[in-house]
Amino acid sequence: MRYIAIVVVFGLCACEDGPVPLLFEDRTGAAPSGALEELVNRVWTQPDSADLPGVMRIFLADGTLVQDSCWETHRLSLWRMELGGALVWDEDGATIKADVVSLSEDELVLRLHLVGGAEEQRYVAAPVPYVCPDVRR
Repeated sequence: MRYIAIVVVFGLCACEDGPVPLLFEDRTGAAPSGALEELVNRVWTQPDSADLPGVMRIFLADGTLVQDSCWETHRLSLWRMELGGALVWDEDGATIKADVVSLSEDELVLRLHLVGGAEEQRYVAAPVPYVCPDVRR
């Protein structure tokens, strides 16, 4: 029995180090349905926010969410995806939950569950190069 415990410990130590996956709430390692590659590591911008342009979200594969816009400072927070496909992140101490309505290589539609009710937000993959439009003052 002692020999087995030593082999298990050495076997675990020999595993490749890497970032701890923060993407999934489930600890079984099962991924939610859908192509996660289409969501992560790309810049998503909100094309229909004419009054406050340049809203963007970047869901990094390490579990970091970058939120920015052309009119306010950026924010870094943790995000994860639940097994049902909902995205969850923290924003100013509040937990935000959003259903992925649709996701493709070029478009992301989220339904955010906010205190005032559900809000649908549409994003497109940001073109490169991208420059913030002028904000009316």
